[in-house]
This record gives sequence, structure tokens and C-alpha cells, in this order.
Amino acid sequence: MNENPTYTLKELLLYFLKLGTIGFGGPVALVGYMHRDLVEDRKWISEDEYKEGLALAQLAPSPLAAQLAIYLGFVHYRIFGATLIGFAFILPSFIMVVLLGLVYQLYGGLSWIQAVFYGVGAAVIGIIAMSSYKLTLKSIGKFNLESFKTNWLLWLFFIVAAIITFVTQQEHVLLFVAAGLLYMIVKAPPKWFNNKTVNSIVLLQVGFWNYENTTLMKIAIFFTEAGAFVFGSGLAIVPFLHAGVVIENHWLTEQQFVDAVAVAMITPGPVVITVGFIGYLIAGFPGAVVAALATFLPCYLFTIALAPSFKKIAQNKSIKAFVDGITAAVVGALVGAVGVIASRSILDIPTTLIAIATIFALLYINKIQKPSIIAVAAVLGIIIKLIV
Repeated sequence: MNENPTYTLKELLLYFLKLGTIGFGGPVALVGYMHRDLVEDRKWISEDEYKEGLALAQLAPSPLAAQLAIYLGFVHYRIFGATLIGFAFILPSFIMVVLLGLVYQLYGGLSWIQAVFYGVGAAVIGIIAMSSYKLTLKSIGKFNLESFKTNWLLWLFFIVAAIITFVTQQEHVLLFVAAGLLYMIVKAPPKWFNNKTVNSIVLLQVGFWNYENTTLMKIAIFFTEAGAFVFGSGLAIVPFLHAGVVIENHWLTEQQFVDAVAVAMITPGPVVITVGFIGYLIAGFPGAVVAALATFLPCYLFTIALAPSFKKIAQNKSIKAFVDGITAAVVGALVGAVGVIASRSILDIPTTLIAIATIFALLYINKIQKPSIIAVAAVLGIIIKLIV
């Protein structure tokens, strides 16, 4: 890493505050903006530094865009820079979702608000479905015979996780860990691997989930674990959140959860910031703060821990295999969660048509932005519920 930056930390801080405020388009768009602005235009970050950061963001858990932002803050200004940039990137959208949470709680019962989310909720199902499809192509492979033969074990993890998530309507952390370990054993078993290691991991997970305390403590524990298993796209967190927030803890209703995902779609910055909205509905502003900090904590810790020696870590085949196995199971769980949420949110012909239209729009309309789709869906919701 170059130790002589051509920019100040203040300049980088202001850039990420701006990106977090107006950066729409999801993780792929956000990492693209960073490359265009910081590598190509301003030349603050070298191509190699950017590629290393992107590789770390893809290899390590936590949302892609936030992970890359924290890494770029680390490049020249180490832990202090990573900390400030992480807060700068997340803070604007966090403030937005908290304000939206306030408005939602105050006026959620109004007919026009319900009409807006009637249309928006259906569009969100379509967006999540398309995102899960793209994640599947990226993480496992195309839906063809060659891919099924080459990556048959990953496809098996994918299918099993999708079915189990849909049937049980719960997230299964042990399933993801098991998928990662099994794929690592098959593809690139590490020298240190033994049964004792497996048992330790299993016991750690079981004990972790049995922990009981106050609501804020439960929020902190749940969202920390959720943040630790998000690979690539922020939407991969959906099955964790849905199962924990709606099914297990009954913190939100099904409709509130879909509305929370919708809020993440209409705000800039990382999609995962929906946790702030969810936390606010559960326990007010303290809940929002705890949920957001807990979700992004793994992202921050992984970055500052791995960044100094990442080149060596990135070449470890066992780690890559472990991540590939987990990713296949997580994407499968996302597909299962889409089925669960859709079965409860798509209730009639209009919502079905909105969801299908959303999928086709994302497939065939170049450069269409998700906030635009959400806006159209909101208008359709008002027309259908209040006018027709």
C-alpha cells in the first residue's frame, strides 16, 4: 500500500458522505462509482489497491459496498481512516431510514400510506427475486448442464438451503457453516482441519443462539450474526432478517418487514441499512443504533483484521472453498426466503402483475434504477387502492 496519499482524510470523508447521501443503485453501482471517482478521475486510489479491496469485499462476509468503502479508508489512513469512512458512508442513509421509520410509525395507518406500500411491497418481491437470480449466476454459475456437472456440490447446497428455508421459514446458520466446511474439505482441506475444530464451531454456534438478555441485547446478538453472514449483496441478509425478525422473535409483522425492505430500496447507500429501519420499529432510536452498529461491526472488524495481510490470505485455497460453500447456501436461503415472503405478500392479481412487471423491467430495460421502479409501484398502489 502506498504510504504517500495525494488527498487528505477530510477529502475522502466528504466524498463518502456524498456517496452515502446520493449513491443509488445498490452494491454493484456503488462499487462502480468508487472506481470511477477515486481510481479513474481523482487517482487517489491505485488500480491495484482498488482490486485488492474489491477482492477482500467479495471474499469476506458483510455487504460489498460498505466493506470496500472501509477498506479504501484503510489504504492510506489505516484504522482511523477505516473507522471514519465507514461511519461517513453509512450515516446519511441511516439518518434517512430512521426518519422514515418515524414517519411510518406516525402515519402508517393512513389509507394513502397503506396504498403506497401495497404497490411498493409487490415491486420489492420482484427486485429481490431478480437479485437472487443474479447472485446465483455470479456465485454458482449459469443454469445449464455444464454448470450443474462442474459445480454439482454448490448446486446441492443451494437447493437444500432453498428448500429448508422455504419449508421451515427460518435461517439456519449451522447449515451455512456446514456447507462451507464440507466444500472446504472436498476442494481444499487445510492442514489444521480436524474433528475437534468442527466440534468447537458447532458448540460455539449453539451456545450463541441460546443466549438470553434484554431486547437491546437480543437485537445486538441477532444483527451481529446476520451481518457476519452477508456475502456480496446486502439482499443476502433478507432470509436471516425475515426468519429472526418475523418468525422467531415476532418483532415485526410480515407487512412491516416487506415495507422495511422497500425503505432500503428507496434510500441511497448500502441496502443493508434497512436494519436501521427495522431496529427503529422494534425499539425506537436505541434499537436503530444497536441494529445498525451490530450489523456493520463484522464488516469493520473483518476489514481491519484482514487488510494488512490480505494478499497472503486471498491465495489460500481452503479459505476460498469455505467462502464458496457458504455463499452457495446463503444464496439458496435467499431464494427460499423470496418464496416465503412472496407467499404472504403477493395476495391478489394486481400485486402479482406488479411483481412480474418489476422482474421484466429489470431484465429488459437497460440502466433502470430501483428507486424509479419503487416510485412507479407506489403510484400504481395509490391508483389501485384509492381510485380503482
